[in-house]
Amino acid sequence: MGVSLFYFVATLSVIFSLMVVFAKNPVHSVLYLILTFFTFTVHYILLNAQFLAVVNFIVYMGAIMVLFLFVLMLLNLNKENEPLKSNMVKIVGIIAGCCLVVTLIGSLKATSISDPVILRNPNLGLLKNLGKELFGPFMLPFELSSILLLTAMVGAVLLTKKEKV
Repeated sequence: MGVSLFYFVATLSVIFSLMVVFAKNPVHSVLYLILTFFTFTVHYILLNAQFLAVVNFIVYMGAIMVLFLFVLMLLNLNKENEPLKSNMVKIVGIIAGCCLVVTLIGSLKATSISDPVILRNPNLGLLKNLGKELFGPFMLPFELSSILLLTAMVGAVLLTKKEKV
């Protein structure tokens, strides 16, 4: 049951991800992205990572995707407003897509997908263990990343602030 559910949800993840890329309407693309994030949440639950599942559900599906929808609706993307793309941009896009396909083929050849991940430790994804790791050996990098994010936020505010003449 667990293995077949894993493959079913993995198939849905791939299908919804492709629909994000190939959807003509940007609002539909964002809605497919929400469904893709939901399948990721199911994967986290199957891997016994409840904290990551809840964070993915609240932060990504709840906050960020709603912001994407608001931005898309505020931009009012119409075909007559969209500038024509030059042939150079199209060629670079094709080259980047081919590089992505080569990378995906190489990574699929490097891994063997015979069995999905089977947890040997049932307490692997619990918040208690995450806290022990995060505030144990990774305390210094965690605090340095928070200082880095604070510095970036202050820098962004200073860059957007208008100077008084």
